[in-house]
Amino acid sequence: MKKKINIGLFGYGCVGQGFYKVLQQSPNTNAVITKIVVKDKSKSRDLPVQQFYYQPSDILLDNNIDTVVELIDDANAAYDIVKSALKLGKNVVSANKKLIAEHLDELIELANTQQVTFLYEASVCASIPIIRNIEDYFKSDHIQGFQGICNGTTNYILSRTAQGLTYDKALSEAQELGFAESDPTLDVDGFDAKYKLAILLKHVFGVSAKPEDIFNCGIRHIKPAHVNFADNYEGKLKLYSYAKQVEDKVIGFVAPFVVPLSHPNYNVENEFNAVNINAKFAHEQLFQGRGAGSVPTASAVLSDVQAFQTGYKYDYSSTKYNDNTFTNDFYLKIVLSAHDESSLDAIKFEHTAYSEVEGKLAFKVGWVYFRNLIKVDFNSRSNMFFAVISEDFKLRLSEVEHAVGEALV
Repeated sequence: MKKKINIGLFGYGCVGQGFYKVLQQSPNTNAVITKIVVKDKSKSRDLPVQQFYYQPSDILLDNNIDTVVELIDDANAAYDIVKSALKLGKNVVSANKKLIAEHLDELIELANTQQVTFLYEASVCASIPIIRNIEDYFKSDHIQGFQGICNGTTNYILSRTAQGLTYDKALSEAQELGFAESDPTLDVDGFDAKYKLAILLKHVFGVSAKPEDIFNCGIRHIKPAHVNFADNYEGKLKLYSYAKQVEDKVIGFVAPFVVPLSHPNYNVENEFNAVNINAKFAHEQLFQGRGAGSVPTASAVLSDVQAFQTGYKYDYSSTKYNDNTFTNDFYLKIVLSAHDESSLDAIKFEHTAYSEVEGKLAFKVGWVYFRNLIKVDFNSRSNMFFAVISEDFKLRLSEVEHAVGEALV
């Protein structure tokens, strides 16, 4: 019989409650929650008050607790909890993508030093087992890139704007349904998707990219004309957590993409998440599911807890065998829109395919240098919007010129 796991649970919010419930309904998991630490003593909860504690030390210093499950919203407090638990020789499960993205290398080293395990499947796309598949299934393959719809809030909004709603109406609807927070900044400006991208970059390419070095542009300023532009391209706008290897360089950023009808992600709608992986041998693989919510996220947490019973841990083989470098030095083809044609000159185009005015907006399509593009804070510029319309990225300007020449032949 497998050794019983004694869990100390931090947080009893949406995901914490979901984890408690799915654990009770999982008879094959030989685990029990012995203590739950929460912050607010006065809050009414659906369990007897005797099951709750209020100091991190109540769990961390309990020698009978061998596993810590961290499910709180505060990334800074979560970091202190996770770091302390690992130092004290406890296995840890976390769903806090911001904490993990900002401190992953440190926590990996600490877990290895203390000979314990740190798992965090729920931090990326909730119920979709994307990290485990990257670590295990694709270990013998070479992943060349991926396109991730990693934020359910933005995908719901984009699905509804594609059906004719304005951004404001779609956001309001998402908030009413519980898909968006009252302050949706982390979602609609692409920060949540960026934290998840940083984690995936580590597992796929062995790249340790700091969140502040990863560009994120969200969908806050999308307008019906942008939706129409994508439709004219026989595509839809999707917010991607995107990464691709070009030679020995790794490109990674968060931005709207014009996704063509032929792409599997075209039909991923509403609050669903998806990660489309392009591999050398397995070719194209689509992982799709619910990327948020109490029970879906809790299912991933439970899977990590069960993994402890078999001695599972991440191998990080991509770190061992790859010598990739993260870069923002490349060229890409985009569509840029602004309220007037002169504002389009805020970004230098290396080559312009065409420009036009549609209604009250001006559009320009062409190749730009990424470092010039990311000088603009699109999240704060209500008069500008861009989307990527080609994944044929180039590392050198001469390659752009060659590609343009080939297209003209």
